[in-house]
Amino acid sequence: MPHDSRVHPGGLRAAPAPARPQVRSLAVTGGKGGVGKTTVAVNLALALADAGRRTLLLDTDLGLANVDVLLGLTPRFTLADVVAGRCSIEETLLEGPKGLLVVPAASGKRHMTELSPAEHVGLIRAFSELDRPLEHLVIDTAAGLGESVLTFSQAAHEIIVVVCNEPASITDAYALIKVLSRERGVARMHVLANMTRSAGEGRELFDKLSRVTDRFLDVQLEFLGAVPHDEWMRRAIQRQQPVLQAFPASASAMALKALAEKVARWPAPSGARGHIEFFVERQVAGAGVAA
Repeated sequence: MPHDSRVHPGGLRAAPAPARPQVRSLAVTGGKGGVGKTTVAVNLALALADAGRRTLLLDTDLGLANVDVLLGLTPRFTLADVVAGRCSIEETLLEGPKGLLVVPAASGKRHMTELSPAEHVGLIRAFSELDRPLEHLVIDTAAGLGESVLTFSQAAHEIIVVVCNEPASITDAYALIKVLSRERGVARMHVLANMTRSAGEGRELFDKLSRVTDRFLDVQLEFLGAVPHDEWMRRAIQRQQPVLQAFPASASAMALKALAEKVARWPAPSGARGHIEFFVERQVAGAGVAA
């Protein structure tokens, strides 16, 4: 994007308008429901916000949304209203704890689970109109292999696959990784082991999954860490609060803080990748400034 080189009356060139910061977007997904994907997304986003990072949490479980429930928020507008043309993305924004911004989805809206690929792309592009100085976008996807899961995951710069040590979770995580790799061209993903019951269980779970992907898929998996099984997490969910807010000294909260520290060190996007992605105009602008 060209600099603003307008000349002031005194003959001096005006300073170029400051570029909006590039946004690191990451999708939290998992294949199977019940693996704690939404809990991870909510607490990760809150930990980033608590560390002073300007963070937006996006709920893309379009028909069975519950991010707002876990945060005790009451939306006036949701993504269903954006699709219907009743409001803009900006008007859906809610403010959660620690200044965390939240874009809620709708619950019990069956038609939202049947959006066309073009409508999913339209939602992604709508975020480029959001004029906020964001640093991180955390996307909570739906479960399964639906079009929304694949499109929103592909549109993120990083993908975190949440998996538990149970056969169905491992099988479904592999299926999701396979489809994202072969059909959407995703070459690298992170794996987070959730609800582990021992120090080494997370690494063992990752090794089990990566042995299969190394054999059959052309994809790079990276072990992101593990979140332990924790009674305090269950209590926090019952209280409609993130565990980082309700029980910040718990083992699960400490693990999620460590996860956020890793994510915060990931490099900013180096530029647009040639396909639909969140905040792509900012990536193009950033690449132009760097050039």
